[in-house]
Amino acid sequence: MARNAEKAMTTLARWRAAKEAETGAKDRRPYLASECSELPKCEKYRLEIIREISKKVTQIQNAGLGEFRIRDLNDEINKLLREKRHWENQISALGGPHYRRYGPKMFDAEGREVPGNRGYKYFGAAKDLPGVRELFEQEPPAPQRKTRAELMKDIDAEYYGYRDDDDGILIPLEEKAEKLAIQKAHLEWKEKKANNENIEDEIEEDIYPVSAPTPDKSDNASKDVSDPMDMLAPRFTAHVPVPSQKDIETALLKKRKQELLDKYVGED
Repeated sequence: MARNAEKAMTTLARWRAAKEAETGAKDRRPYLASECSELPKCEKYRLEIIREISKKVTQIQNAGLGEFRIRDLNDEINKLLREKRHWENQISALGGPHYRRYGPKMFDAEGREVPGNRGYKYFGAAKDLPGVRELFEQEPPAPQRKTRAELMKDIDAEYYGYRDDDDGILIPLEEKAEKLAIQKAHLEWKEKKANNENIEDEIEEDIYPVSAPTPDKSDNASKDVSDPMDMLAPRFTAHVPVPSQKDIETALLKKRKQELLDKYVGED
């Protein structure tokens, strides 16, 4: 491939240089787009800017240019994009086509724009420069919170423990623990009995004393206290005096005598 210096020495290049010398100074693009009032020239300058942008975008794809050269190229591309936009506005003002409204966004798709940075774009290798890559990294979205209705879908009888006995594991474990507790209580009672401890002293005193008839001592002697479950069973206490069978018979006999006296003897 021929170098730029060799291209400049060709016959065509020399002929063009001679024609430019004959016509005067080279037609340069004005610094401000508003200085040009001719629509064909505005179109020409816009195409020149597009060619320059395409050339620089191709160059910036090479990551071996170095960080400083890549940053300079990226700044030049953004400057040319702003200049192209000014020329498009001037073309619209002169009655030409509205490129910004209807034209394809061919250069916008090649660069990535940093959010909130007033349209500054990064092209090619510039997107991987130190400090630039972090600008495009987005934080992962926060996990979406479930609504109350979605949480209630997973709540059933098993959530409250109503089906814990259906697995066939809990009930045997409870029965085993219950048997061990009974055996332990039985052994403790036997130890207390062997040491001649008074079990009745350990039972809490009744807060409602009852003046019930004293049971016969012969009945207490006939009872078998060898079963510890009888001692551990709850005791039922009457809070009012309970009459015996003999007291009821005496009261009925007395009432019957009074009725006979009232019937045959009278009040006198």
